[in-house]
Amino acid sequence: MEQRFIAALKYTYNSKWTSGTMNGHENNLSHEHGLIQAIHTSVKGRARFKVKGLHLSEFMGKYIESRLLEEKNVDQVRANHLTGNVLVIFSPDFRHSAIASRLQDIVLDYRKFPKNLSITTVAAPIQLATMPMQPRLDKLNSQLIIGSAAATTLVLSSGILYKNGLDESILLGLQNLHNPLLDGIMKGITMLGEPVIFLSICSALGINLWQNQRRREATTLAIATVGAVGLNVLFKEIFRRARPTLWNYIVNAVHYSFPSGHAMVSTAIYGCIGYILAKQFPQWRKEILGSTTAIILAVGFSRLYLGVHWPTDVLAGYAAGLLWLIFCILYLEWQPNYRFSSSF
Repeated sequence: MEQRFIAALKYTYNSKWTSGTMNGHENNLSHEHGLIQAIHTSVKGRARFKVKGLHLSEFMGKYIESRLLEEKNVDQVRANHLTGNVLVIFSPDFRHSAIASRLQDIVLDYRKFPKNLSITTVAAPIQLATMPMQPRLDKLNSQLIIGSAAATTLVLSSGILYKNGLDESILLGLQNLHNPLLDGIMKGITMLGEPVIFLSICSALGINLWQNQRRREATTLAIATVGAVGLNVLFKEIFRRARPTLWNYIVNAVHYSFPSGHAMVSTAIYGCIGYILAKQFPQWRKEILGSTTAIILAVGFSRLYLGVHWPTDVLAGYAAGLLWLIFCILYLEWQPNYRFSSSF
């Protein structure tokens, strides 16, 4: 039986598909045998299906995820064995019916396996869940390396500014830009880093994610928020650096200065939100990530313009927030290693 299973397993990794078609044909969203039912296909590049037999079958859910993630045009798959639903995010060039057809083929293949197969979360030579994800993991690793390099660069830049005493001269240079219109704009931008604003945004998005069975994303967002705020308070208490007093503030600024809480929290929280949204809507990935970066940079600049932080505070805040964001992304993308085993 084990040899037959391994042969079947190898067979599952040989399936290929082309744009708009599956295995040389394209089925309607309502498939034979009632295995697949489309329940949400209104967004291009995103579809949700009800799969017969998935309810309360974690094994089947992992099998569906591993098979679909094998395909280079699929960005994300979430098979929920509690609801029996499968969420697929894929290239906008593909049709929903093509995804449904592929999903039905996978379900039919699954039904060929012996019924006494079980799933365990221990390492083994055959790790189905990790094999098809390798290209995505390689891409994620490269992105995390770039992020870590950026954080290191920010730390070094902060050290250079501090060592050469450039903090004060930079703030005095920014003071020359002050005018009533720009003052109002910067006061509005800096509000995005205030607790009442980002907590409201995180709460609304987190509830939406939780209600849509995307609980790992909701948990990740909560970790990003609580962790960023908590770590920032801890760092401020450790360093106890005084805020600049070069001119009177036009906003309320309390607590210590280093690192900038607005810069750190904005990087971690808005970065996490941007990452989640970019995965959910891959067709708008560049726009989402570009907007996210612009918000984070604008919030940090507003703290300098308003004179409530030193430049080194903001750079260090960006570095700490980016490192925490990397940790949160790793948590979000982490998947346990699964293996198939059979009992005789």
